[in-house]
Amino acid sequence: MEARAYLKYARISPRKVSIVLDLIRGKDTDLAMAILKHTPKAACEDLQKLLKSAMANAENNHNMDVSRLYVAECFVSPGPILKRIRPRAQGRAFRILKRTSHVTLVLKEKE
Repeated sequence: MEARAYLKYARISPRKVSIVLDLIRGKDTDLAMAILKHTPKAACEDLQKLLKSAMANAENNHNMDVSRLYVAECFVSPGPILKRIRPRAQGRAFRILKRTSHVTLVLKEKE
């Protein structure tokens, strides 16, 4: 039995999100929440909400015991890229890529 939660179109680069996901992969939900709370990264705020959502899904939709949950899987994939133009000297234009992320979090119950 597993509970999933998705965060789609998050306006943060997948590279930045994956750094934080590596910290919580395989950890208990309580420990993962503490790690997210005390890590000074931009992705932590969104991932905290996502973890809470996955825990609520586990409790309400799958009747799982919240105290025995752990982060079984977590991964990020790139979403659509917003392309913007930055004016530069002598009439040139440089492209700015504003990247987005799709994050998936899977919780399972310990045996």
